[in-house]
Amino acid sequence: MTDLRTTVVIITHNRRPELLRTLDRLTELPERPEVIVTDNGSTDGTSSAVVRHHPRVRLLRPGRNLGAVGRNLAVRRVRTPYVAFCDDDSWWAPGALAGAADLLDRHAGLGSVTARILVEPDGTEDPIVQELRDSPVPGPRWLPGPALGSFLAAATVLRTDAFRRAGGFHPRLWLGGEEELLAADLAADGWWLTYADDLTVHHQPSVVRDATRRRRDGIRNTLWFTWLRRPAGPALRRTLHLARTVPRDAASLRAFAEATAALPWVLSERRVVPPPVEARLRLLEDSQRHSKARRYTG
Repeated sequence: MTDLRTTVVIITHNRRPELLRTLDRLTELPERPEVIVTDNGSTDGTSSAVVRHHPRVRLLRPGRNLGAVGRNLAVRRVRTPYVAFCDDDSWWAPGALAGAADLLDRHAGLGSVTARILVEPDGTEDPIVQELRDSPVPGPRWLPGPALGSFLAAATVLRTDAFRRAGGFHPRLWLGGEEELLAADLAADGWWLTYADDLTVHHQPSVVRDATRRRRDGIRNTLWFTWLRRPAGPALRRTLHLARTVPRDAASLRAFAEATAALPWVLSERRVVPPPVEARLRLLEDSQRHSKARRYTG
């Protein structure tokens, strides 16, 4: 069942065992997709291990940690109409890539498909899945699933051309909720994002992670996205909500300080989304406030 419509893109940094496990799983997929890995400056022998164990994988070595921009670097090499992202500690289930490509083939206005996430080793649903399934965003009747206001890079297939035209992941955001800005720009370009409950991605969270930095960057990136794309009133409202609800610690203080220090850049690049896109973002505010899966962003 070789399927030539989708390329899988992975970024990694010092997670050699997890990456090799993911590549083993991807190699077993019936779709046999091309896989591109961007090694973001690993120092644990990741690159040499990939070359040794998975010589067919296209390996990019920028020599430093580019964060999410490592995905942009890989997408430049993609020659298929669709690109599937996954993390080095997650992998697509058999048939999921083909299923997402079928949906994108069938619906010309669909920009991305996000799959259900099962957390391993127990196979339980990630808490974010219920939010995706119950998304309050209204969509057109032709949309094959719930309309989304954003997506999860570790579990999403996108149109390659739409990703490129939207500019990919912004280099300032690095990692931590970096999808929100790109999702808004995709919507502003006229694309719809959807969730597909019958497609699956498996995620076995790596123990190699800096949770404090991820939370700090997530808060900062939420502020930047809000200031870059939301009208003044909603932007102020969300900023005040974050200030009231994030943990009162050094990480949160640094996140606000970093965000505020970049205000000249934010104002120079500020581009408010069209009213229909803002209406979707406003509908998501309540679920974001009560989310059990987005605590690091407030």
